[in-house]
Amino acid sequence: MLDAALGVETLVDGVPITARPTHDSDGRPTKPLPLAHLIRISMYWLGISAVWSGVLDIVNNRLQYTGLVPKGDEGLGGLQIALAGTFIAILVQPTVGTISDYTMTRWGRRKPYIFIGAALDVAFLWGMATSNTLPAVAAFVTMLQFSSNFAQGPFQGYVPDLVPAKQVGMASGLIGLMAALGNVAGYAVSAVALTLSAHDPNAFFYGTMAIGAIEFITMLSVVLHVDEGKTAKPRHGKSWFAIAREAWGTDIIREKSFLWLVASRFCILTGAALYPIMATFYLAQAFGLNAQDAGDTKLVLLAIVGICVTLSVVPASRLSDRVGRKKVIYASCVAGSGGLAIGAFAPLLPIALAGAALFAVAAGAFLAVDWALMSDIVPKASTGRYMGISNVATASAGTVALAIGGAAVMDTVNHVLGYGTGPRAALLFGAACYILGGVLLRPVVEARREDAIVLDPVGTVGTVA
Repeated sequence: MLDAALGVETLVDGVPITARPTHDSDGRPTKPLPLAHLIRISMYWLGISAVWSGVLDIVNNRLQYTGLVPKGDEGLGGLQIALAGTFIAILVQPTVGTISDYTMTRWGRRKPYIFIGAALDVAFLWGMATSNTLPAVAAFVTMLQFSSNFAQGPFQGYVPDLVPAKQVGMASGLIGLMAALGNVAGYAVSAVALTLSAHDPNAFFYGTMAIGAIEFITMLSVVLHVDEGKTAKPRHGKSWFAIAREAWGTDIIREKSFLWLVASRFCILTGAALYPIMATFYLAQAFGLNAQDAGDTKLVLLAIVGICVTLSVVPASRLSDRVGRKKVIYASCVAGSGGLAIGAFAPLLPIALAGAALFAVAAGAFLAVDWALMSDIVPKASTGRYMGISNVATASAGTVALAIGGAAVMDTVNHVLGYGTGPRAALLFGAACYILGGVLLRPVVEARREDAIVLDPVGTVGTVA
């Protein structure tokens, strides 16, 4: 290495630093990021996760204990609240993500959408918190789906945009950790609100707005401190309407591994959604707990889940770098299915809590590795589009869990076999979803796109999809 102080260019492995490429052949950066930058990139996931875990749990608490729906129709009520918003999420996230790929502003191409979406989230959370009828709550949840996915679509492009291949495992682990901590924070706020609701009628309002504050603060950490780096894609004269339509172009059919992965994560996330969705109904119906006892028990449950998820995220991400992403996800499917099955048959709460611990380990491992695998295989020039489409699985999984696990399985079994058997049957449905997700993962090719460089028939360089 030559001394830069003498005016001679520094060499690394015999190559001048200024001559070393900053991006690989597929557009992924090659310059390593400091740990603090990786943490800032993933921070907003804590806020997003807190919103959806906390808000949906507060809605379930209100369905179970405040008389928003008749007894025995809690699952149907949850489905009615979530249904319209799911279609909004499916349309908005890929479309806005694609538009952000082409956006050029002084803030960058992602930040304007993130800020606007988060600000609208707070407004719609206030509307939901002050509504006292099922149609009004459903309307504000639908608007919240629009604003949240308006921010999420562009935000999800950050890892493929900014993180070099060698740090994807670590970045995915941090995203998983932040998502897990966000889930715990959201459920913790909801559980405290549930406990306090026995004495304070405004407890659910305060809980909802506290969740909004968490999201807004984490959004600011990203918007104010993350350097987006990568420039926008050239529009080449295309209108914004044409760009929006591009999100739904049929060229995506060629991305076979991507499509199989979306199908797999849809099933896994549907199974994973059953546990938090069923938690209030499970404790109230299967074990007969009142609001205060259910809230206290959920705090214990959250402590167990939080510890298990947090401890499993980083080891799972590092293990995936060694043995491959798919093997870790397969293990997660087995553990998640087992944890849900234990909960379905548990005769006592301590046994149910043991099943929840196993489920939490599985959830942490999946959260750590899922993003890494998705980031490895998506085309880097259109990350907003592909990551937005991938999250169609996330948006629809919760609604399918409510529709089949809640309205179809839980409510039907409750009416046929007796009140309290429904949540147990719903957990068994979730276990089956985990297994199906593992089966659908098999065709996915997990090699990074940037590593799959070949010569096409005319001798030019290309990539293997």
